[in-house]
Amino acid sequence: MVSSWTGSGTGSATGSSDLYLGVQLGEARGRRAGLERALRDAIHEGRLVPGTALPSSRTLSRDLGVARGTVVDAYSQLVAEGYLLTRPGASTVVASVPRPAGTRPSIGDAAAVARINLRPGLLDLGTSFPRRLWLQAVRSVLGAAPDSAFDYGDPRGRIELRQALAAYLGRARGVVTSPDRILVCSGFSHGLTLVASALRDGGTRAMAIENPCLPRHRHLVSRHGLAVVALPVDHGGARMDALDGLDAQAALVTPAHQYPTGVTLRPERRAALVRWAQDRDGVVIEDDYDAEFRYDRQPVGAVQGLDPDRVIYGGTVSKTLGPGIRLGWLVLPARLVEPIVEAHRHTASFPAALEQLALAELLGSARLDRHLRRLRAIYRPRRDQVVTAVCGAMPSLRPSGIAAGLHLLLELPSGGPTEDDVEAAADRRRVALEFLGPHWHRHGNPTQGVIVGYSSPPAHAFAEAVDELVAVFGDAQASGADAALPPRGG
Repeated sequence: MVSSWTGSGTGSATGSSDLYLGVQLGEARGRRAGLERALRDAIHEGRLVPGTALPSSRTLSRDLGVARGTVVDAYSQLVAEGYLLTRPGASTVVASVPRPAGTRPSIGDAAAVARINLRPGLLDLGTSFPRRLWLQAVRSVLGAAPDSAFDYGDPRGRIELRQALAAYLGRARGVVTSPDRILVCSGFSHGLTLVASALRDGGTRAMAIENPCLPRHRHLVSRHGLAVVALPVDHGGARMDALDGLDAQAALVTPAHQYPTGVTLRPERRAALVRWAQDRDGVVIEDDYDAEFRYDRQPVGAVQGLDPDRVIYGGTVSKTLGPGIRLGWLVLPARLVEPIVEAHRHTASFPAALEQLALAELLGSARLDRHLRRLRAIYRPRRDQVVTAVCGAMPSLRPSGIAAGLHLLLELPSGGPTEDDVEAAADRRRVALEFLGPHWHRHGNPTQGVIVGYSSPPAHAFAEAVDELVAVFGDAQASGADAALPPRGG
């Protein structure tokens, strides 16, 4: 039996026009499965565009002639899979889900067809973004800000935010600075492009970047005119003995929580890194991307505090609030303030004043501190749950790094399943993961691994996500063992 529903209300794409779903109510797996499939197909085919409001469960159940619980369960499943978004007191709407290509998805496209998304760098924004606190902050600053706050302003950013950042970073991260040495940018990647451009114009030829690292950082630095050289990383962080032998005048590092291995730069290497910059007349760029999330002990302070004249410190709210806020900052050595501000002036890509003022309010009122304590209480058990479940089922897997951050690198054992085995198994189960391979400067490194992000699945779907992850590794191990068997009759 095929059924459809017709919207007859107003105020949304669904309510103002007819829409054919073609629900297969007689599907063997049941009416709920038929409704889920019809909605997925409509989203993938572009007939339900992002932002489209769906009818209430009561309305759709009446139009289809099915139990309301069937619709509620179908909506809940599609919310867990990322196809739909729901908020209390508002309509369920279609999420922004890219249409799948006809070929096997690449790493960058895997999330488009994923049922469960465990890629790093993603958040459950319903949890991470404090709507109530942000709304309070916006209301407060709108009432108090002078009219001049909404003019073009200082390319370094609003003074209110720079003052709040100087106080917060000094207190929470051990950063030594003043407001006049802080530049507000649109996230760390934006800040890195400004730094690369200014260093290039100042005569820097090459930048050392950790190996492995976030591939986007290599590409950004290269596109802005600097040669990229690989700085090896081991279980103590970036290797300073290797840095001494590299022809580079700048180094980009993640000392507090190396990405993606998760290790922390050893104390003696932190001191050696600063000495290298002093001896080389160079500069260190410190990406402090998720230092707020340290679970086993107090986080180490920023390297910048060891030598504020040789270290550029970069941070962002992309992990603490959400990447859509588009706010980051650079704490600059005095000699680099003007060159980097000038590079920023030429980009004309200045963060919005209202968002800057709202963040300043959150920082100054300590509301951000309370928000971060709440997030740490959520994310630590998630990490523990992943480690316990996956490594319990497959003891040969080895988690890398410290108990911190929002991702976990699971190193694959030699002779066990490969990244290709795990990726194939994940594709079959429609689980989106990321792999260590693309993070190496060059292919062929013997260490393989899976990078699991545990901050994206909503709370109600997290246990299922972990179960599916365990199943992925189980399938990969089985398929890898089958591939290793000699052919029959051989």
